[in-house]
Amino acid sequence: MKIDVADVPRQKIDEALAKAKGALPAESFAVLEKIVFAYSTLLEALEGKNTTIQRLRRMMFGPASEKSREVLGPQGHGDGKNGEAHGGGKKPPQPGHGRNGQDAYRGAKSEPVAHHKLKPGDSCPTCGKGKVYEQRDRPKILVRVTGQSPLAATIYLLQKLRCNLCEKLFPARPPKGVGPRKYDASAASMIGLLRYGGGLPFNRLHKLQNSMGVPLPPSTQWEIVRDAARGLSPAYEELERQAAQGKVIHNDDTAMNILAWMGKRREASVRECSRGAADGQGGDNPDRTGIFTSGIVSLVEQRQIALFFTGRRHAGENLRALLNHRDRSLSPPIQMCDALSRNSPKDLKTVLANCLAHGRRQFVDQAENFPHGCEQVLGLLAKVYKNDAIAKKRQMTDAECLSFHRDKSGPRMDKLHVWMRTQIAEKKVEPNSGMGQAIGYMLKHWEKLTLFLRKAGAPLDNNLCERALKKAILHRKNSLFYKTDNGARVGDVFMSLIHTCDLNGADPFDYLTLLQQHAKEVEAQPDRWMPWNYCGTIARDPPR
Repeated sequence: MKIDVADVPRQKIDEALAKAKGALPAESFAVLEKIVFAYSTLLEALEGKNTTIQRLRRMMFGPASEKSREVLGPQGHGDGKNGEAHGGGKKPPQPGHGRNGQDAYRGAKSEPVAHHKLKPGDSCPTCGKGKVYEQRDRPKILVRVTGQSPLAATIYLLQKLRCNLCEKLFPARPPKGVGPRKYDASAASMIGLLRYGGGLPFNRLHKLQNSMGVPLPPSTQWEIVRDAARGLSPAYEELERQAAQGKVIHNDDTAMNILAWMGKRREASVRECSRGAADGQGGDNPDRTGIFTSGIVSLVEQRQIALFFTGRRHAGENLRALLNHRDRSLSPPIQMCDALSRNSPKDLKTVLANCLAHGRRQFVDQAENFPHGCEQVLGLLAKVYKNDAIAKKRQMTDAECLSFHRDKSGPRMDKLHVWMRTQIAEKKVEPNSGMGQAIGYMLKHWEKLTLFLRKAGAPLDNNLCERALKKAILHRKNSLFYKTDNGARVGDVFMSLIHTCDLNGADPFDYLTLLQQHAKEVEAQPDRWMPWNYCGTIARDPPR
């Protein structure tokens, strides 16, 4: 039975959805919009010549594990020689049975509790001869977790006195630390964390707050984070400036939706984004229909900076604009990305490295059809990744890591290169087959895929940036879109600051709150208010 495929242009789909929005309840329309989006996405994927059943399954049900044991089975992921299992045997169980210990609760308050009957120096109630003393370094630990509303409210009943003669009123002052504004800076931090760090849409938080008796309409939430983003922008712009100086810069992008730029909502002439008007690169061309969120993770000394940019630009164009802030005396950075041309424009001066995980994934997709050849490739790459894990565990310097990879990983990569060339030269693999295309991808980009064997500091893959982009993907899955380009800008600011805190071990809630409370100081000296040094700034100049 032939399926009648609805070949409808995107513009007509948007028009039909706009009509349906006015006729259907909000919840029903949201379901319909998700179904239409999924249908059109699957059609586009099926039109691609490289789409396989495995790829469709990953798109529909999420990515499956790419570990060699899961791909090839427990007996088939060796180093290409004898099928010896990588790692050997089961991993030992982690201590603690999965429970979090006291140290994991960094945000919890510690409250000392005295003994309910005894005090130090009292006689022992058991033997009656000895005296009890306090074990200060080994108290008994009790962790108590309680539930509460994400945003709580307190109603202050300020006493008001009036003179019976002149009738002048004398209201009480609010308690110390309570400002005149209804919404505290911490409210904006919590909403931003839930929305842009946890992917919780405004309407869901609105329903949760209503059920807890503290109403917070979606429109109010937006106004709070919008206003807060203005005070956070100087820190975000300083992150941009410092990220441009990085030695290694990862970049990638993912699709995003901005309603104001789609369908009928799209204006005839779209004003240039504020971030791109000055660079003259044309990346914000209103004729371009694609919308993306680019993720950039820069390694500056021992720190990692994450930045997000949403708009019409590709990842490479956003990176080019970022590098306009780079010190001209610095050498070109190492750029890690996948092999898509849009990730690295031709005129971008970087030392280009391609993601080895993307090359490996080509063989993961073909493991079911070509098990023996894929076992050879995945086994050799497993040893290379194991060497990289050893280097990180030993905290090697870039030079030491380069020497280690040349010694340990270089021979295995050479062996893989010879094996792949032999498969093509001796016609053991059909070049147009899935396996042939996987080998062709590796051979075509071999120099960039193996930069870690020649350049100190070059990473193996782009997983660092792909993990960062999960925040944008989570937002897209839950909220589906940004309404305007200004909404996208606010999301970029919050996501960048939150994920940079995560990468550097800082508390994002505390950081966002303090940035708002010290907005003037942040604007004057933003370099002193980065996630890795703001605590020191507060300690040196405590608030009065």
